[in-house]
Amino acid sequence: MRSLTLDESSQETNRIVPDTSVIISGVLADRDYTDPTEILIPRVVLSELEYQANLGKATGYVGLNEIKKLKEITTYSELDIKIIGERPGLEQIKLATGGELDELIRQTAKEYNATLVTSDRVQALVAEIEGIRTEYVHPKKETYAVDIQDFFTSDTMSVHLREGVPPMAKRGTPGKWYLDQIDEFPMKRSELQNIATDLIERAKTERDSFVEVDEPGATVLQVKEYRIVITHPPFSDKSEVTLVRPIVTKILDDYELSERLRLRIEEGQAEGIIIAGRPGSGKSTFVQAIANLFAKKQNVATLERPRDLQVGPTITQYAPLGGDFEKAAELLLLIRPDFVAFDEMRRTVDFRVFADFRMAGVGMLGVVHTSRPVDAIQRLIGRVELGVIPQIVDTVIYMDSGRIESVYYLQMVVKVPSGMFEADLARPMIEIRDFETDKLLYELYTFGEQVVVIPISSAEKKKVIPKISEEQRNTILSVFERYVPYAPLEIEPLSENRIIVRTNKEYVPQIIGKNGLKIKEIEQQLGIRIEVREIDEMGTEGEIPIDISVKKKFIMIRAQEHSNELLTLYVNGKQLLTAKIGQKGICRIRKTSKDGKRLIRTLQEGKRISATKY
Repeated sequence: MRSLTLDESSQETNRIVPDTSVIISGVLADRDYTDPTEILIPRVVLSELEYQANLGKATGYVGLNEIKKLKEITTYSELDIKIIGERPGLEQIKLATGGELDELIRQTAKEYNATLVTSDRVQALVAEIEGIRTEYVHPKKETYAVDIQDFFTSDTMSVHLREGVPPMAKRGTPGKWYLDQIDEFPMKRSELQNIATDLIERAKTERDSFVEVDEPGATVLQVKEYRIVITHPPFSDKSEVTLVRPIVTKILDDYELSERLRLRIEEGQAEGIIIAGRPGSGKSTFVQAIANLFAKKQNVATLERPRDLQVGPTITQYAPLGGDFEKAAELLLLIRPDFVAFDEMRRTVDFRVFADFRMAGVGMLGVVHTSRPVDAIQRLIGRVELGVIPQIVDTVIYMDSGRIESVYYLQMVVKVPSGMFEADLARPMIEIRDFETDKLLYELYTFGEQVVVIPISSAEKKKVIPKISEEQRNTILSVFERYVPYAPLEIEPLSENRIIVRTNKEYVPQIIGKNGLKIKEIEQQLGIRIEVREIDEMGTEGEIPIDISVKKKFIMIRAQEHSNELLTLYVNGKQLLTAKIGQKGICRIRKTSKDGKRLIRTLQEGKRISATKY
């Protein structure tokens, strides 16, 4: 198509050149074209919309549909549309944000002596500076084909419109909802595209509405209190529109808080709070209640993506700056907020921003999706230093069905982990306790190179006396026999690298040696630490009291409190045999058996026999 010249056009025709912004806003299709009007659409605009549509961006589809509407209007009005100019290169399109395409559009308007029509204030200002006749049009539409409220009833939480499926609504309250079919007819792709186009226009033109995310295949809108997610191929297999709105607005008094928890929140005793729970459990509603409470006395801000918290007018809601929460956090610190609510932390950078704010002295309230309260703390592991976790998070509140299910608090201590015995195993650890009862629930510490979170109930159930193999025991005894060949020895393992050796009082000095040199030599040979005690110092922990009597044909071993259990019998620290205690608390061993003969010989020698659980 050849370019038009001024001489070839009618002087009485109103000639305009629209840019991409005014095409997307949709205002041109609403005009009354009773006077001759010629719209010259630069190929730059058409190519930019085509590029956006090919990327899956909803704005591209909106713009192309608007041009289609304008072409239809030409059939019954004084409007004429022409596509003019050269198609821009791919590099020019990619540089659109830098103003390359806007400059081409301005030059087109100047070349054809047309009025540049735009909804972009920057474009309008630059065009006026360049002496181009310009009309700035505010992107506003009075009516819309889609009324969001038509989809919702008073108890509707969300509406789900999917191609090929009848529209569905989720009704009820958090934790108590059900799916309800709105219409019997499946949604068509054309219907969804019209709805999506209309919603995008509303987001661009209505007050308190905006496009939050516009990516290939996905668009997130905030239209007043409604959060809208539009997806289509290639991101989703079919077109889908999801509309969500909060149906409950609460204050802190609406929750069943204990007096202790109320004071912790209201008086600022908790400064690093995480609200955890499954999706739809009422986390955001609770965050809103706390944020609105704090805003009465403090400077409160929010970090959200999308910005859908329903908070008071004194609270400023911030989104990621350039898609980056770290950049937003840097600027937010210049504003000096007293408290920040961070809605839905997922990525590592989110937790780091949360930690940076806390270390800077800002009170933080974070929202995390988890299935258990302790998972909220585990999600910090590896993302922040273990030792500073209690300084970052001091309180975890777990929500379920809109109610507070449990509350944990964290504190740093130094002690021996539960289930371990040696004093030298003491280490710094984080205790996770129930806030209302102070009961210890979990311990978080490093074990080797791993960070472990140990449930205390499990640790207590597994608390057993450490054991060593028969081969290890024989090796230990053979080394000691070189130094004290006739000493009776009993070995009690404390861990993999530490044991207690008990012997008669007179042999203790021989084993230890002058200045402890002999025992150090033995420790070096065995590669373990050894504590030497007298036999009468034998503790009762882990040892089971037994009674052994010899009858005519049997040896009777009684352990009344250990019916139907296996016991291991030791003599001088060496395993003697394993005994199965019967239902009545008695084990009978035939005297003529191998174990019976060994047991009788031991009793005749007067050696002490001890027993533990197998």
